[in-house]
Amino acid sequence: MMTKTSNITASLMVGITLLMMSGFANAQQVKIGYVNFAQLLAESPQATSAMEVLQEEFAPRQREVVALQAELKEKQDQIQRDLDVMGPEERRNAENELRRDERELNRQQQEFTEDVNLRRNEALRKLQGELLREVQTYATQQGFDLVVAEGVVYASDAIDITAQVLEGLKAAFGAASGS
Repeated sequence: MMTKTSNITASLMVGITLLMMSGFANAQQVKIGYVNFAQLLAESPQATSAMEVLQEEFAPRQREVVALQAELKEKQDQIQRDLDVMGPEERRNAENELRRDERELNRQQQEFTEDVNLRRNEALRKLQGELLREVQTYATQQGFDLVVAEGVVYASDAIDITAQVLEGLKAAFGAASGS
């Protein structure tokens, strides 16, 4: 993801490029396009597929964590019910066991979250590469001189090529999946 400084830098570079191209624009028409990369990430079948794969991959571990949460809750409830009839040593042992189980659950939840985040970031990097290649392919085929994405304050519908790139992504996904 781009930082605020890099967004400003990118915007300045686009502005400088446009100023440099103004002399070029007098000689020939410059074709500029805009693509909403966030929309491509949200709506492309590649993104949907990547998220489904991640959900399937981590579903068993998520079920394990949920089961451990339920077990811990049941133990807490059982200890609470039996608190009045427990002796001091039995109570201390039960509380120690409960704290140990809570630490184990917290450790497993943290590991699960870290693993999910690592895989999601890996999948996102791969997906961003695919989307960028599709934008570049479309821009080349359609003769665009410049296509911008991040750091754009305004882009008219006349230069927004997001829908066309999204159609290309859908077609590529259909061809890759054999539909």
